[in-house]
Amino acid sequence: MFVLYIVLKFNRFDCRESGEKDVTFKVLYCGICHSDLHMVKNEWGFSTYPLVPGHEIVGDVTEVGSNVQKFKVGDKVSVGCIVGACRSCDNCTDHLENYCPKQILTYSAKYYDGTTTYGGYSDIMDADEHFVLRILDNLPLDCAAPLLCAGITTYSPLRYFGLDKPGMHVGVVGLGGLGHVAVKFAKAMGVKVTVISTSPNKKEEAVKHLGADSFLVSRDQDQMKAAIGTMDGIIDTVSAQHPLLPLIGLLKSHGKLFMVGAPEKPLDRASSFSFTHGKEDGSW
Repeated sequence: MFVLYIVLKFNRFDCRESGEKDVTFKVLYCGICHSDLHMVKNEWGFSTYPLVPGHEIVGDVTEVGSNVQKFKVGDKVSVGCIVGACRSCDNCTDHLENYCPKQILTYSAKYYDGTTTYGGYSDIMDADEHFVLRILDNLPLDCAAPLLCAGITTYSPLRYFGLDKPGMHVGVVGLGGLGHVAVKFAKAMGVKVTVISTSPNKKEEAVKHLGADSFLVSRDQDQMKAAIGTMDGIIDTVSAQHPLLPLIGLLKSHGKLFMVGAPEKPLDRASSFSFTHGKEDGSW
């Protein structure tokens, strides 16, 4: 048997030369996302080494390029999952650079000049100002960091697909980095929230500390059966393999299920009957 060990260690690397539109900043905080673990272990199959993870990055600006318009030295800024895109395709012109087929990831990718991109587990970061965001002075930087991935990943489907209306019922699968942020966003929007988890010991955190309205143990068949057809939408944040069909059954007609956890392997295959009747055999 062969065992592969991936070791994180301190190392020095050379930053690419800053351009006239680049913002350079001292990294003060960087969140830890499960995507970083996937990339460190090459579970998605496109990691390149040496690799510096981190894509929830915040800090203080130390230098700006000669043509930078939006930032100055001393500003509090942040960088998320991408640092480049073609800026000319339909997605880019519609402010959807995250769908650009030529997007450049914050780390483990090649920049325009051929150099490797490195992430926020470092002391210095630079990026084109188009992909840099300002942090408001009244927002603590340590709290701001997770918003660059976990935050936008859960806020976006809630807002964009209309699950932000008071009185709606949303399920949140998993109570990790993304899950707890999803609960807080949904509750702030006035939405009824049910946390769905395999871990009964997370109920107190979900209900008492995060304000969830209810808690489902996904391995409890009686609890799951009682909740069939009760949810307007589900935000699935789990980054490991897990069954989807029981989750589909919890949705109301025209309900929405969003997968934001990005597991490394494909999940369940479902027939058309799963989406119309909730059961593989087509029964009601």
